[in-house]
Amino acid sequence: MNISLFDNLFQKGERMVLNRRRTFIKSSTATAAALALGGCTTASIGQSHSGVRSKRNYLLVHGAWLGGWCWKKVIPLLYAEGHNVHVITLTGLGDRAHLHNRGIDLDTHIQDVVAYLDMEDLNDVVLVGHSYAGMVITGVSERVSHRLRSIVYLDAFLPEDGKRLLDYQSSDRREASLKLGLETGIAAPLPIHLLGLEKEEDIEWVKARLSQQSFQTFAQPVRLTKNAHLKMPRTYVLCTGRSTGSFGQFAEKVRKDPGWNYIELKTGHNLMITAPYETSRILLEAP
Repeated sequence: MNISLFDNLFQKGERMVLNRRRTFIKSSTATAAALALGGCTTASIGQSHSGVRSKRNYLLVHGAWLGGWCWKKVIPLLYAEGHNVHVITLTGLGDRAHLHNRGIDLDTHIQDVVAYLDMEDLNDVVLVGHSYAGMVITGVSERVSHRLRSIVYLDAFLPEDGKRLLDYQSSDRREASLKLGLETGIAAPLPIHLLGLEKEEDIEWVKARLSQQSFQTFAQPVRLTKNAHLKMPRTYVLCTGRSTGSFGQFAEKVRKDPGWNYIELKTGHNLMITAPYETSRILLEAP
């Protein structure tokens, strides 16, 4: 095939994909119906008084055993809407797995995010945490709430003062975590089927990138003296596909609380991989 003709076809296809993505994101009626967003409004969230969507800073924080790589499908969708997207990989995980050691704890990961916000001098940030990162972003909000616009929990832990992630696990899972953690210093990973991945290519992609995680990240309690996360606009998303069994307890607390924007999304736990368009829409509409 002629090279220039191939280039033209590729560019045409690239434009078609981008246009399809933009059409999907901007079609609030269709998306709202598909997601059953309930009381979440779509007309003015994230927009200025002139009706033009204001540019935002997003900081995406991954869950346990993952890395910044897991947001690969969501990042371009937020970029396409003109926003700044920042992705962090927590110490000892993902591309920083070579730093893994038993001394890494929850506070290490909280400080990772705080330092990133400070070094990049980010303000008016939509702070997003998936799964384990709910522990992290809650701790971050205690330290740098002045830098945050809102906070979003994606099928995530929503801790109270003095609680460890272990405290929110079922008794069987907590027992297994303690046994492995005390013996090896590693946090017990979830079985791959509980991540809610259905496509074989997604399963293989994730399996090839999972990292060991320090047990102390699960065993150290979070310290909250201000409950700053409860004093800012906040969103909780519960994935209602195949359940991990951990997050329904948090949904029960916030579902009818008017201080929360509560959303249910019918997909598996790793929603940024299984439902990137719907996930990006939720983030675009976060307060």
